[in-house]
This record gives sequence, C-alpha cells and structure tokens, in this order.
Amino acid sequence: MLFGATVVVEIAAVVLSWRLEPEYDTLVYAVAGLTTVGAGAVIAQHRPENPIGWLFCGFGLYNATAADLLQGWGLRAAAEAWPGGPLAEWITSSSWLISGYGWTLTFLLFPTGRLPGPRWRPVPWVGALGLMLGTAGWSLSPGRGRDFSSGRNPWAVESLPTGLLLAVGMPLFLGALIAAVLSLAVRFRNTSGLERQQLKWFVLAASVAGVVLPITFALWYVTPAVGVLAALALSALPLAAGAAILRYRLYDIDLFISRTVAYATLSVALAAAYGVLIICLGTLLGRSSGWATAAATVVCAILFHPLRRRIQDAVDRRFNRSRYDALRRMTLFLDEVRGGRRAPEDVQPVLREIFADPDLELLVFLPESQRYVDLAGHPRDEDDRHRIVIERGGDPIGVVLHDSPAAFSPELLRRVVEEGGLAVEIARLRAEVRLQLSEVEASRARIVAAGNAERRRIERDLHDGAQQRLVSIGLALRHAQHQLGPARDAVGATLDRAVAEVGVAIGELRELAHGLPPALLDAGLGPAFHDLARRAPLPVSVQVPGERFDPGVETAAYFICCEGITNAVKHANASQVALAVRCQQQRLLVTVIDDGIGGADARRGTGLTGLADRIAVLGGTFHIHSRPGNGTTLTAELPCGS
Repeated sequence: MLFGATVVVEIAAVVLSWRLEPEYDTLVYAVAGLTTVGAGAVIAQHRPENPIGWLFCGFGLYNATAADLLQGWGLRAAAEAWPGGPLAEWITSSSWLISGYGWTLTFLLFPTGRLPGPRWRPVPWVGALGLMLGTAGWSLSPGRGRDFSSGRNPWAVESLPTGLLLAVGMPLFLGALIAAVLSLAVRFRNTSGLERQQLKWFVLAASVAGVVLPITFALWYVTPAVGVLAALALSALPLAAGAAILRYRLYDIDLFISRTVAYATLSVALAAAYGVLIICLGTLLGRSSGWATAAATVVCAILFHPLRRRIQDAVDRRFNRSRYDALRRMTLFLDEVRGGRRAPEDVQPVLREIFADPDLELLVFLPESQRYVDLAGHPRDEDDRHRIVIERGGDPIGVVLHDSPAAFSPELLRRVVEEGGLAVEIARLRAEVRLQLSEVEASRARIVAAGNAERRRIERDLHDGAQQRLVSIGLALRHAQHQLGPARDAVGATLDRAVAEVGVAIGELRELAHGLPPALLDAGLGPAFHDLARRAPLPVSVQVPGERFDPGVETAAYFICCEGITNAVKHANASQVALAVRCQQQRLLVTVIDDGIGGADARRGTGLTGLADRIAVLGGTFHIHSRPGNGTTLTAELPCGS
C-alpha cells in the first residue's frame, strides 16, 4: 500500500513538474523516491520485525510528497497562478532535513534494527532536537528567498533569531548524522561473519554518498545539475541496504570492492603513464607525430597485464584480505605439491583450513563412471548438505559439500578450488586408480573365497563320498577273504591285490585333497593348528588366541602355517618349528619360525608366491626373513577387524 501510494504521488509529481524544470531532474528524483520506498517495501515484507524497511517506506513517501509533489505544485502554481504555491514551496524548502534525519536513524539501526549499544541512545534524540531547531531556523529565515519563485520567504519571521537557531540546530543535526555514520564503522570493526558481510554492502554505498553529498550540498546553488548526483547516491543506499539484508549471500561484495578499486587505480595509472609518454615522445618526435601516440599505446598495452596483477594483489591485501589469503594459501600448497612435500589429496584439509569449516568435503567427479567419489576413491551418495559444483570448461570436476550456506562465499570457494585445479585433477586421477584397484582387489577376494568354498565342497565330497565308499569296499574285500578261510590260494592273492589297489586309491584321494582346509578349522584356529602340529613329522609349538576371526583370515593363517611347516620339513632340514598367532591393533600377526638352514626365497618357489597373493587379496602384508644358517621366519599381517 505504501509503495502503491508512492507510485501515485510520483506520477502526479512528474505530471506537475514536466517542462517546468529540466526533465532529467524530474525523472531522476521520481526514480530515487520509488527506489527508496520499493526497497523498504521488500524489506518490510520479508523482515517485518526490522524497522529499516518501514523507515524507507515512511521517509521515502514523505520525500515523494513534500519534495517532489509539492515542488511540482509550487512550480505549476507559479506558472499558471494556481493557489497554494508559496505554501508548497515553503514545505519543500525544508523537506531535506527530515529526509536527512531518516538516514541518521537508518545508519544507527542498520542492519539488525537495533542500536549498536546503550551509549548510542542519545544520538537520535540529539538529532531530533537539531532537526526541530534547524527546520525552524531554515524555514522561517528571511534569507531563504531563493527557494521561492517570488524571491522572498512569505513565512519569514524577522524578529525570530533564525541565525541562532541554525547555529545551534545544524551542528546538532549534522553531529548526529556524523555519529550515526561512525556507528557503522564501530559496528563494522566489532562484528564478524554474516553481519560484517551485510555491513560491507551498506558501507560501500554510504562511502560513495559521503563523498558525493557534501559536494552537491556545496554546489547546489552553483550548478543545479549536481542534484542528479545526489539523487543517484541516495538511490544507491536503499538498494545496498536491501541487498545486504535480504540477498547478501548471492553476491561477492569483497570481489566487487576490490575489482572496482583495482580497475580505478589501474585506469589512473595507465592514463598517467600514457600522458607522460605522449609528452616525452612528443618532445622528441613532434607533438603531431602519430608515432608518439602509437608508441604510448603499445607501451600501455604491454604494461596492462602485469600492472593489473600487481595492483589487484595490493588492493586485495587491503580491501579483500580473505580472498588474498585464501588464494595465497592455495598457491603455497600447490608449490608444496610440485615439490613433493604434500600429497594432492591434502587439498581437502587445506580447503577446510582456509575456510575454517571442519565439515567441508571435496568430492571429485569420475567421467567414465559418471559418479562422485571421495578422495580415497569411495563412491558417495547424495546427502542433505549444501553443494557447490566446481566446473572447468563447462565440465564438472568436483563438488564441495558443506553444512552452513553462509560459511563462506561460493564464488570465493569456486575461485580457490579452480586455483588449486592441478591438485584436484591429480587427486581425481589417483582416486580413479584407487577405485579401480579396490574393484580388482574385491574381485580377487571373491575369486579366493569362491575357491575356498569349492575346495571345502570337494573335501566334503571326497571325505563323505568316494573315500568312504573305497574304505567300505576294502573292508568288504577283507571280509570276503576271511570267509574263504585257509583255502584261498589264487583267490586270496587276487583279493590282496584288490585291497592294495583300494589303499592306493585312498592315498591318491588324500593326496588330491592336500591343501584343503581341514574340517577342524570350522571350530577355530586353535583346534586346526594343534591338529596340524600333531600330524607334523617334527616338534611344533603352537601359540594361538581363543577368539574367532573372519573365515577368510583364518583360512589364510592356516595355509601360512601349512606352507611354513612344509618348507621347514622339505627344504630347511629343521628340527623344530614354532607357530604363533596374535591380534594387535586390528591386525592378525602370524609367524612361523624354524631353526633350519635358511636361505628361503619366494622367487624360487610357487608355494610362498601363492601365499603372498592370498595375503595381498585380503589387504595384508607378507615378509620373509631367512639368512643362510640362521633359520627362516615367515611373518604375515592380516586385517582382522577385531
């Protein structure tokens, strides 16, 4: 409703003032009024508890009425003899004071709608007192004749000490305004995070207005065109306030400030260099020489890029320190990566350190599989955290996940990650290799598990099926031989040969089943190892924990000990063997120690090589320590998760 009323008032003001003053003056102040009330209406709608929006609506509508509409009425009344012209001009002449007090309140309350502290409470009251005294002295002064078409102030009071009122009221009024501006500086110095980011927007616009408005005030009666600058500066303030309160996260104000200052400085520097070169070269080649202009232009073009970079760095150190420090930290990290002092995967801890966000996570995109993985190569699913996609040449290279939408500037994060693109690319390639290796290891583990399951099945089939049948056949033949009695001659000999063949078949089946894990392994490592020691042809000591582990780990440990005992008997001529198993820091340590001749080498046999492959599938390590004459020690470390 307030915005709609302002639209109606400004349309009427434009109609009344049209062609009675410069058109640009009429239009620019109408736009300024609509901008102020429009920004206030949006703020009041989304943040009704914040008085900033209502302030904009209130004094914006007042300006539209008192400064624009009544000014138009006064101009029209003077041109066409309408009634009420002097009254309208009188109200308009002092309307700027009330508008200024509105900005005093805005500066004090921005951005939270509350004063910065108790010590600032007298400021609005001092400003209100200065407003009343200054308005009385200004509006009733006989010296304000230039504000009226008649050349005199019809409401002037000669007996009133208007000069004294202005001498007291204006310092109070301007002092309150200056104190309000200082409150912004104090609040900016004492705050951080979101409120500091909001203040940057408004402080930038207030700084521009602080330069423009005093100039326009001093030149107001010298050249009326400066009023346009005042209108533009006052329009920027509500726009900056609205952006700061509502949408400050969408725009990198630090980047805007630093780029503005950097390019302004660069323009001045290049213009100065161009002027100096033109003067110097013109002196040597002649003022009208085209070569002087061409040479100066070429030199400035050459200087542009290195000068811009140096000026941007200098400006960032002063106006955008966070951006400068972030990019510099990433540059130092890349130098460490190139020098081999840091791994590329450390880019994630570096980003967490730069943006002070311990929950930040960098995922890289794998083009072939079309999925995101973490830097360890593990696939990741979507979660509820905020995402910032990082692209290069239109192609995604990664995504940053974080919990707080205001933890940092998305543009700054994107710029820092792109600056560290080399480390991200290397980390992505390494993550892809890790993923492929993990898939290979998983497939090898599945193959080994399937092989173990198949060997167990074969063992059960041999033990429960063919072997038992052959034993039964042998027993039946012996029983038949016993039934024949002493008169067995040729038949008895045939039965003896048949029983011998059955024994050979049983032996071959046992040889075929060699290397299969025993059924006792189902009861744990202890029973299986003690049975292995009992069947060994030399003394074997066993030290095994009573707890259970993963079947694949127990099978690998069993075969390690089997291979160690086999090597000790066949190759090392050992007299004794020690088997030891212990769990330490979620690793199962298996050792086989013999006192043989030593000199074992995994490259000269398939048994130890097969053990190494079996252990590698499980993610373990295998070591052989075997010096000639000092025995052999086989050591395996297997992840046991216990």
